[in-house]
Amino acid sequence: MLYHLLFPLHADYSFFNIFRYITFRTIYAAITALLLCFVIGPWLIRELGAHQIGQTIRKDGPQSHLAKEGTPTMGGLLIVLATVIPTLLWANLGNTYIWIAVFVMLGFGTIGFLDDYRKVVKKDSKGLPPRTKFLLQVSLGFLYIPFVILVIVGASNAVNLTDGLDGLAIGPSIISAGTYMLFAYLAGHIKIANYLQVQYVPGAGELTIFCGAMAGAGIGFLWYNTYPAQVFMGDTGSLSLGAALGVVAVMVKQEIVLALVGGVFVMEAISVILQVYFFKTTRKRIFRMAPVHHHFELAGWAEPKIIVRFWIISIILALLAISTLKIR
Repeated sequence: MLYHLLFPLHADYSFFNIFRYITFRTIYAAITALLLCFVIGPWLIRELGAHQIGQTIRKDGPQSHLAKEGTPTMGGLLIVLATVIPTLLWANLGNTYIWIAVFVMLGFGTIGFLDDYRKVVKKDSKGLPPRTKFLLQVSLGFLYIPFVILVIVGASNAVNLTDGLDGLAIGPSIISAGTYMLFAYLAGHIKIANYLQVQYVPGAGELTIFCGAMAGAGIGFLWYNTYPAQVFMGDTGSLSLGAALGVVAVMVKQEIVLALVGGVFVMEAISVILQVYFFKTTRKRIFRMAPVHHHFELAGWAEPKIIVRFWIISIILALLAISTLKIR
């Protein structure tokens, strides 16, 4: 919106020519997202608490989590709003990729909201039945080939599985958004793309702004979600974040490397798959509890230690992913 209002003025006032630069708009999209979190966050947390929209804790989980019962959830609303609003303010709204990214984030955020609503109202920690959730996610991707659906739905659910400790999911999400902010910029810049021998995607550079807003929203949300959390993102946040990362990865032609960038999410998802498979076939468990972050909790690791170590792993994996630009 601001791009369309202010950039045309550059014909008369050269200062407004700055709005043509993706880097400038990305920085201010991130700052806008951060400020929105600081402005809206306290109010949202109060409202969620006032309406008793609190987290339901699994009784079979780590006993230390029982104290978190009732902590406001659905905080993902803050992430979605603080990503979408700055994107609409600073991005070129004539760009199709922007609308696809916004649509996917809002769509999966809605699924997550319905899941959170079921948990809060019906006090059902399982939320929507897995089959219903999966069908809703796939229906949002009906225009894509099966592989693309797999990337988006897989990323969405992987982030969802990681969201089990205070700040655990949002940290790697910020790092992943920052990494794809770089990938989007490179893919949309013909000279750099040719130099690095990565696929040039005309118009994909605008997704840099979307990723910047997502990273800024994540940092702002982390302010309230860091241990001990004042609010949880819930499925509203985890599903929308994962899907947004997945669809950006597809559009900038960096789908495969998402498994490396989001390696922490992949690790968490695989731990669940292995746990279920081995228990069904051998009646034995590989981990004390899945996802794997609960395994480390039950092994005696302090929650902040698990969180920070997973963040460190995520940073290392993101750097490795960036390094593949030249290796390829």
